[in-house]
Amino acid sequence: MKSFLLIGVGRFGTHVAMELNRLGHQVLAVDHREDRVNEILPFVTNAQIGDSTNTNFLGSLGIKNFDICIVAIGNDFQSSLETTSNLKELGAAKVVSRAARDVQAKFLIRNGADEVLYPEKQIAKWAAKKYGSDHILDYIELDESNAIFEVSVPKNWVGKSIAQIDIRKKYNVSIMAIKIDGRMRVALQPDTILTEGMILLVLGEYNVLQKRFRI
Repeated sequence: MKSFLLIGVGRFGTHVAMELNRLGHQVLAVDHREDRVNEILPFVTNAQIGDSTNTNFLGSLGIKNFDICIVAIGNDFQSSLETTSNLKELGAAKVVSRAARDVQAKFLIRNGADEVLYPEKQIAKWAAKKYGSDHILDYIELDESNAIFEVSVPKNWVGKSIAQIDIRKKYNVSIMAIKIDGRMRVALQPDTILTEGMILLVLGEYNVLQKRFRI
């Protein structure tokens, strides 16, 4: 369990707070709007109304006690920038800030952000990859070159074993697991037969996966 300071509980911040709560983490949410604070209270450990650009207010929260500070302010970049800078000056262990554009990310990094989130950009990439192919169900980008894709079994693989398709040798792609009726199996054998409706989790270089699964 980690302790989070979440600043800004608009739509994005609210989703972050709810997911952190579901995972069992401690969250202190902060927003300058009373209605947002009241709405998020059931999903966080505590919530406060306040101006995150005010160093006295931020200092009163005990910044050094949080494992991660997330700046999720979406519509006021100046406030996001000032908040990010203030958090780092107050000794925040890790600051993760939201950005909408590359230029914002550069300023945030220069002013103390350890990492930058691009919610809209990341969702756009995910949607383009998922809906741009008939096979891709989901994916995780590991870095610029490698990814894990959740794919349906190609028709020409149905009825064949993992050994027969020999995907690792032919394409340098690894089948990490298979999913059948929502249940994950990671202990795979060479004689495991691939069937229609089965879901594969495959790991490899993005350009190879792109070519093989027609992404």
